[in-house]
Amino acid sequence: MKEFFKDVKSDKTITFAYLINVFFIISIIVFILFSYASLPPFVPIFNQLPWGEQRLGTTLTIFIPVLTAILIFIINLIISAVTYGKTPLVSRMLAATSLLTSILTCLFIVKTVVLII
Repeated sequence: MKEFFKDVKSDKTITFAYLINVFFIISIIVFILFSYASLPPFVPIFNQLPWGEQRLGTTLTIFIPVLTAILIFIINLIISAVTYGKTPLVSRMLAATSLLTSILTCLFIVKTVVLII
C-alpha cells in the first residue's frame, strides 16, 4: 500500500494540499462535536429546497457535508495516486479540487452553526 502512494508523497504540492485537506476535515468534525450539544433538534441544512420544513433536517444531518468532503477526499486521493505517473498535473488538480471542497464545506458548516446558535 505504501508503494501505491509513493509518487503522491514525493510531490510536495500534492502532499501539502492533502495535509491541509485533512486538517480542515478534522477541524470541521471537532467544531461540530463541540457545538453539537447546543444545536436545536432541526437544522436548516438543505438550503436549496423551498422554504419550510423541507429545508430542515435532524441534528445528525449536519454530518452529511462532512461525509461528502471525506468521500471526495478519498476518491481524489486514489485517482491522484493512479494517474500521477502519466499526468502529474491532473493529480495536482485533483488535490486542489479536494482542498477547495473541504474549505467550502468548512465555511458552510461554520456559517450554518453560527446562524443557528
